Amino acid sequence: MLLGKKIVVVLPAFNASKTIAQTIAEIPLDLVDEYIVVDDASTDDTFEVASLLNIKYLIRHDTNKGYGGNQKTCYNAALSLQGDIVIMLHPDYQYTPKLIPSMAYLIASGLYPVVIGSRILGKGALNGGMPLYKYFFNRVLTWIQNLIINQKLSEYHTGYRAFSREVLETVNYNANSDDFVFDNQMIVQIFYAGYEIAEITCPTKYFEDASSINLRRSVKYGFGVLTTSFAYFLQKRGFISSPIFMHKLITSGKPVTGE
Repeated sequence: MLLGKKIVVVLPAFNASKTIAQTIAEIPLDLVDEYIVVDDASTDDTFEVASLLNIKYLIRHDTNKGYGGNQKTCYNAALSLQGDIVIMLHPDYQYTPKLIPSMAYLIASGLYPVVIGSRILGKGALNGGMPLYKYFFNRVLTWIQNLIINQKLSEYHTGYRAFSREVLETVNYNANSDDFVFDNQMIVQIFYAGYEIAEITCPTKYFEDASSINLRRSVKYGFGVLTTSFAYFLQKRGFISSPIFMHKLITSGKPVTGE
């Protein structure tokens, strides 16, 4: 609990058996009220390892729902627990849990409704070993998106994010893709709804057991990002009516269970 706000950390897991214990061990449990692990039908023993960690809320998908589909389960579960601040932390230990207090405070204090951990601020990406081609396309896509969306984020592609309950109850994230472009769609939804996003410098680590998408999926993601940005542009000008920008159709309050 921070400033009277209930903090829930969600961990969308897929083949994270080698890193999930280390990640959870560094979550500041003196501050975090609950944490939820959602195993997206991993092909390794992620669920078995997580089961040994005495996790109170452990959900397992019977079939793989994708990165975006996993997050939908995470956020729906966090809202059902009445979380006031929901923080997504990857269980592959690529992002440090030590930033949770700083991210949570920016929301709990009422300064910002959304906080993202930026790998670009402070050269965290290159220092952490981000491949040069990924860094290059990150910068190019971010520049294009800022131009189209008329914002000034340092990056749109980080997976370390914190949201107020109000934001999650407003944006229709359940209408988003189940693939990696889900993250990008959520950012444009947040801007479309009129919310601001704060950024905090985030060190990152690229190593063998950290999750990463290959070149083919990176290209697919890139095209999805551009499509999302243009959809925002056209929606703002009344040329289209995309379901991802509609008011949220699903309310919270469902039990915390797997699917």
